Amino acid sequence: MSGKEPNAIELRDVEKSFGITKVIQTINLKVAQGERHALIGPNGAGKSTTFNLISGYMKPTSGSIQLRGEEIAGLRPFQINRRGLSRSFQVTNVFGNMTVWENLRCAVLWATGQRYAFWKNIDKLPEVRERTARILEDIHLVGRRDVPAGLLTYAEQRALEIGITIAGGANVILLDEPTAGMSHAETERAVSLIRRLTEGRTLLIVEHDMSVVFGLADRISVLVYGQVIASGTPEEIRGNPKVKEAYLGEEAA
Repeated sequence: MSGKEPNAIELRDVEKSFGITKVIQTINLKVAQGERHALIGPNGAGKSTTFNLISGYMKPTSGSIQLRGEEIAGLRPFQINRRGLSRSFQVTNVFGNMTVWENLRCAVLWATGQRYAFWKNIDKLPEVRERTARILEDIHLVGRRDVPAGLLTYAEQRALEIGITIAGGANVILLDEPTAGMSHAETERAVSLIRRLTEGRTLLIVEHDMSVVFGLADRISVLVYGQVIASGTPEEIRGNPKVKEAYLGEEAA
């Protein structure tokens, strides 16, 4: 038997069609464990669809999707989450009427196997309280602890969502355009946060800001018309003529 460690994520000949429209042609993608991997491409290339396939929000028409060597294609999102994969979305996805603390605590409760029961005082669960406090500090929102999430700034909401994403203890993280809509200064803080919180984990990120991609990713894959046309280090991708042609074509259009 080979002692080689399985990839954190591996897609083999994955296709996705909606009726007669094939959105994902044939994707082959490998993300090594502990790697920060960016998925980039023009609008409409199929990046979010790929995320939905990996995280179980869509089922592939054909092909294999593996998480650390185990087949997950066709599993429901909560089943994939329980196997150690967590994702964020393009649109901020927090409970606006709940406080920052309550949002994080909900995620931690689920991850620690606790369930809501009216006779339990969840504030007296030390493991939940300590873990929630640690994440709150990690995302630099201690001063906003008791503020309803809906009243946070956009950048703070994105930070909170990243906190919720990692609160479950997942070791494979998918982030979908985490810096979209942020100012330059907010983006720099977000990148620093992502780099720190994903240390020792596997990260697959969709991001349009190339400064974020080239500053954060160990490897980059380029998706065009539902196919990966190139994968490599930032330096290899920067000099790849196929990638230049794909982006020049988009700009010309």
